[in-house]
Amino acid sequence: MTALSSTLTWAQLRDLKCAELESAADGWGKASNRADAGRDRIEKQLLVGLRESQHGAAADAAVGRLRRMSRNLQYVYTECGLIRTALNSLAYEMRVQQGVLRRALEEAESLKFTVHADGSVSYPSGPGGLFDGDTVPGGTARVTGMPGLLPSSGLVAPDTHAAKARDISDRITGAVRTAARVDWRFTRILRRLRAEEGLKVPDRTWTDAAGDAAAVREAARGYLKSRIPHDATPAERREWWAHLTDEQREEYLAVYPDQIGNLDGIPSLIRDTANRDNLQLLIGKLEGRDDEVSRVRLAGLREIDRQLKEGGQPPMYLLGIGDEGNGRAIVSYGNPDTARNVAAYVPGLNTSLDEDFAKSDLKRARDTAIGMHQHDPSSAAITWLGYDAPQIPDGFDSLDVAGDERAVKGGDAFNGFMGGLAATNENGNPHMTAIGHSYGSRTVGAATQQDGGIPGVDDIVLVGSPGVGVDRAEDLGVGESHVFVGAARNDIVTKVPSKPQAVLGFIGLTSLGPSGAQILGDAADPGDDDLWFGRDPASKAFGARRFPVDEGPGILSGGKLNTDAHGQYFDPVRDNSSANSIALVAAGKARDLKAEEYR
Repeated sequence: MTALSSTLTWAQLRDLKCAELESAADGWGKASNRADAGRDRIEKQLLVGLRESQHGAAADAAVGRLRRMSRNLQYVYTECGLIRTALNSLAYEMRVQQGVLRRALEEAESLKFTVHADGSVSYPSGPGGLFDGDTVPGGTARVTGMPGLLPSSGLVAPDTHAAKARDISDRITGAVRTAARVDWRFTRILRRLRAEEGLKVPDRTWTDAAGDAAAVREAARGYLKSRIPHDATPAERREWWAHLTDEQREEYLAVYPDQIGNLDGIPSLIRDTANRDNLQLLIGKLEGRDDEVSRVRLAGLREIDRQLKEGGQPPMYLLGIGDEGNGRAIVSYGNPDTARNVAAYVPGLNTSLDEDFAKSDLKRARDTAIGMHQHDPSSAAITWLGYDAPQIPDGFDSLDVAGDERAVKGGDAFNGFMGGLAATNENGNPHMTAIGHSYGSRTVGAATQQDGGIPGVDDIVLVGSPGVGVDRAEDLGVGESHVFVGAARNDIVTKVPSKPQAVLGFIGLTSLGPSGAQILGDAADPGDDDLWFGRDPASKAFGARRFPVDEGPGILSGGKLNTDAHGQYFDPVRDNSSANSIALVAAGKARDLKAEEYR
């Protein structure tokens, strides 16, 4: 017997009342739910009413106190939820070992064996020697610490009382040892789940909470995580969630907000709830780290958190958050499950989870949502950072912007996300639009080439595109009349040469000079309508519908390269024509779109 198992006997394991552990878990669950309800009332009623009716220093102070209380209640909700799941996981694992023990005891009883307090098993004499008719004397199978070893009472056939007693003893002892290890593991976890004294919940406390959550998640793998349908379709995941009990949903949200919040097919309100909680855990996880990546990512998370707490219209929904790769963040302005029109924008080069993304890229979706609302109030617009967009500079990986690999991987993830929206939208036939900007347009193009195209998508908008991987709009799967393109005159990204043109141009430049570069470059692209990733989407040969955009600032400004024209397509102030065109398409009003000549 090991030191761990010396404090637990098989009789104690047999008599353990797991229902009492589950009852205690229910109590902690109720405490967690009350904290969640209190936080919800503060965020959705008290703070909203206070902002609308009161102004001044006293009102600001009251808002601060309410936010602190809300943060405290969120912490209570998280920790109580973790305790509930720890207790339920303990009961679950103990029941498994009780089952092993019970079956062994039942077999011993049926064979008239005697099980002793130390786990050894006595058995009567019986047939089964090496020769027919031989009798094996009775004895006791004792624990040796090496399960499966036959007792040292001479050579016997495997199908004897001795062998069966040995097996029963092994199973009994194994169940007790495993149960003791489970008990010790959960004892350590539960001891960690203690809050600091005081009314404040500082960042270091959330750092501890992140560690607590990690420990409980690891312990609850068999009890909860293994049942999450990661390999299912979005529609199947929606059904899985719909058929869980309220208690099961509460546990998943408390312990695995990272899994549920990023699972395509889960309703948007649930994903938002889970991701807001996971956002706090991620902030706690990164707090105090001094490496550059953590500092940059923490700034982005804090800015998203600030905007979520500030509120506004259209309301924000956090549909995804994570720290893998360059970071993940999916934010919707408007509820995509109830909206008739849903647009998802895929950003491109140099997009990562940082403060600039949280301010600039989220604003693009917000501006689009506001524009869509002017044409149809039942609209939602999303910024989707669900993949690793290429970064420059990024060491050897800087060349990824010239390749397709990240676009293909991103396209696969984007299809899963859009499939989730199609599965959870409550309208019979919602109008859905995919918007790709810069390298994001190549990602959208890659998504269209998978079996069935992009789920649910009716229209595609491409802006600032270096090509999408196909040469004709009709190859994107929605019909050429449903593909729309915006390309600013001074957007250098929409003028990158094709790969053959770049190669031959370089050869001409090095061998014949500038004139040679032009001659060979023109020979590689006689129609002057090819870009790096295929045919220019703004060209006549591509066949999309081009809409007017502002030409943008000149490419050269003050003797330096100016790329501002590449980033203003969504901005209603800097390029109202483009922003309104995107909103029209996304709101299902493409018939009102003005046409622009091909280039």
